[in-house]
Amino acid sequence: MLSVAKFTFNPFQENTYVVHNGSQAILIDPGCWNASEEHELEQYLADNALTPVQLVLTHAHIDHVMGCAWAHQRFGLAPALHPADRVLYDGAPNVARMYGLPYEPGPEPATELVPGTDLTLGADRLRILFVPGHAPGHIALNSEVQRFVIAGDVLFMNSIGRTDLPGGDLDTLLASIRNELFPLGDDVKVYSGHGPETTIGHEKRSNPFLR
Repeated sequence: MLSVAKFTFNPFQENTYVVHNGSQAILIDPGCWNASEEHELEQYLADNALTPVQLVLTHAHIDHVMGCAWAHQRFGLAPALHPADRVLYDGAPNVARMYGLPYEPGPEPATELVPGTDLTLGADRLRILFVPGHAPGHIALNSEVQRFVIAGDVLFMNSIGRTDLPGGDLDTLLASIRNELFPLGDDVKVYSGHGPETTIGHEKRSNPFLR
């Protein structure tokens, strides 16, 4: 049984997730950008006797990768991401300079995420979905058994990801939501990259961008 913990970090109010079962955990989109936020995340891991064994990026925009260097230094982890987002990951130092933010570049990515395959954590599985539009290599992680999806910046409560950044495309994003996320089922809980949780059913009924 997977547990999901959410932490809201950095000036962009990005949601970082720790997905865990037993003593092992997956870090998803580490946005911690200062010592206080790093300590908060590390304290949760210590309090729950968790060892991070995977570092996964739904996409590589700056607010979702700020803690990659820390995760590598502290736990020896290198990120897994879709290859189409490698250009964003490599360009993160330039984006940080543009925003005037401190940023330590993360390590060389270790793994390319392949849509349609599963991440495993013990007996539990997360299916990798390809959902571009906000970012060219955006992926989501779906627990078919526990009925949730970690959707990154694709779908928010009553909103959708922005498409005015490099590699963004509105038609592609809307197709990703309708073709990949909506079929998961109305009861599926959506953990978004910003803001509160929602459900697929709520967004079908109420999201003004999807009517």
